[in-house]
Amino acid sequence: MQNAPLLILLLLIALALGWAIARWQQRKGAASTLPDAYLTGLDHLIDNRTEEAIESFIAALEVNSDTLSAHIALAKLLRRKGDVERAVRIHERLLSRSDLSEEDRQRVSLALARDFYALGLLDRSEESLCKLLEETKDAELRGRAIRLLVRLYEQEAEWQQALEIADQLTAEQRHALRVELAHYFCERAEQLLEQAETDSARQLLQRALDEDPKCVRANLTLARILQQQAQWRASIHALQQVALQDPQFIPETLRSLRRAYEASDDDAGLRTYLLELQRRHPATSTMLALAEHKRDREGVLAAGMYITEALKERPSVKGFNRLIDMHLEYGSSSARESLMSLRSLTQQLELSKPVYRCGQCGFAGRNLVWQCPSCRRWGSIRPIFGLEGE
Repeated sequence: MQNAPLLILLLLIALALGWAIARWQQRKGAASTLPDAYLTGLDHLIDNRTEEAIESFIAALEVNSDTLSAHIALAKLLRRKGDVERAVRIHERLLSRSDLSEEDRQRVSLALARDFYALGLLDRSEESLCKLLEETKDAELRGRAIRLLVRLYEQEAEWQQALEIADQLTAEQRHALRVELAHYFCERAEQLLEQAETDSARQLLQRALDEDPKCVRANLTLARILQQQAQWRASIHALQQVALQDPQFIPETLRSLRRAYEASDDDAGLRTYLLELQRRHPATSTMLALAEHKRDREGVLAAGMYITEALKERPSVKGFNRLIDMHLEYGSSSARESLMSLRSLTQQLELSKPVYRCGQCGFAGRNLVWQCPSCRRWGSIRPIFGLEGE
């Protein structure tokens, strides 16, 4: 049943097509009889022969104001199936007609721009979309064209152009893209950081947070900048905001937090904050950060005992590996060889498992990326929690 969605869509198109043909014949005063090609298409559809059904429906269509939507729907179906060149031919044939209304011409132009985008002809797609935006005043059509342009500029990594064209969206349309736009601001900020334009980068990161207050990436990047400028207290504040935005990203903040607290000579503040994090949002990385803090002040034995007790409540491979490391430090020489063999096995297990997973499509990997390589969703990848994660 892998083709079930395709069959359902094709069936809906067939119903719309039959209605459109009947309406057109009624307007002409002709007898309401369906073309043989249409009936043949229905037979093919019933027999699950989608390719033949599409060909028959195309043959049954005569272009007019009633059947235009059916043409566009069939072309869209072809594009989804990967047969984009046939979709282009349908749209170009429609545009060659002199009797199309301006509104219908603009609808077809947008569909053709989608075809060019799907084919990777980004220049032609951009040209069509920009021309359409100059011509149309229809708010819905403009919104669809702008959103496609935004995706096009994203694909070309033209972050500034994507942000500028997004300024033409309505407030409601822009809100729907707030996550993507926040990441565009972050991407542009990274470009400016490479050019040592730190102040401008910080301004863009603030705009990212204005666009999407839950943008973890903006605060992580801002904290990095602040630490480079030795603004330790400000960096602590930015990192603490991450816990409020999305607790799953707390592990990404711990190393920088420790550095900032130590630079601020606030050992007590670090311990208090780590304890609060572990109480509210328990994670293996936070537990291990507390263990390291205890190790520095009370010794490796106390830290090992703390990890042992913590693992009884929240077992994890990463915590177990750190416990083995500590046993290797203070364990007897006779046990060290066995522990090293065990550590080698558990380390292989840890390194073989993904650390991050996309909540949208399930893609998993060991590196944090802000756009999923699989589904292309922004901000959907997060640290994995559980026995093999946090």
